[in-house]
Amino acid sequence: MPKSSRPTAPRCDHLTLTCEHGGNRIPHEYARLFRRAARAVNSHRGWDPGALDLARFLGRFFHLPVHYATWCRLLVESNRAPTNPRIWSQYTAGLPAADKTGILERYWWPHRRKVETHIQNELAQGSNVVHVAVHSFVPVLGGTRRNADIGLLYDSRHPWEKAFCCRWQMALESMDPALRVRRNYPYPGATDGLCTWLRRRHPTDRYVGVELEINQALLAGKKRRSAHRLVARSLKEMLVA
Repeated sequence: MPKSSRPTAPRCDHLTLTCEHGGNRIPHEYARLFRRAARAVNSHRGWDPGALDLARFLGRFFHLPVHYATWCRLLVESNRAPTNPRIWSQYTAGLPAADKTGILERYWWPHRRKVETHIQNELAQGSNVVHVAVHSFVPVLGGTRRNADIGLLYDSRHPWEKAFCCRWQMALESMDPALRVRRNYPYPGATDGLCTWLRRRHPTDRYVGVELEINQALLAGKKRRSAHRLVARSLKEMLVA
């Protein structure tokens, strides 16, 4: 597509990088709940393998901090709102209300507040913020093979987010025509998540929230480095275009 016909997007003054499922740590005081859950904790149900490595690579590439959570998502789901029942897994859903409040305050809110404060400070200084939340997905789920290498999730009701992701998709595909890049796949971008939370709190013409979903097959072995570089180079091209 000629450059003149590319979708327009807001000027990006500041890039914010986050990773909500960066690890699968279980606090000692709740280890008893997961004694027979090692397989789940170490699987995609417990965290996003490879996501934090990619987020840290982007942080080094752009010379930016990365805000991340490394507590297991089966303890508390960092990418869900506290009012969403799905924030609790089968291992924690039955805990007393006081325990749940304590888990939220100690393990959920710190990441959320840190990201909120960081973005609010940038907006207060007059910047337009593009927030990329780095995630990964398993190649096969429930016996079905995912038909994508990279997914870009956004709220289609917000034109600038759609334009941003259209441009990023084109940048990725121009660098690697064999790459399967899809928008709002393998999940819809407007459902409950950190980006959705922030969209409701900031002007949509100054905050663009994108969830980057990358196939874990690209984040393992020899493919990992090339995937890291591809994401970084494409995002840089798109931000300065």
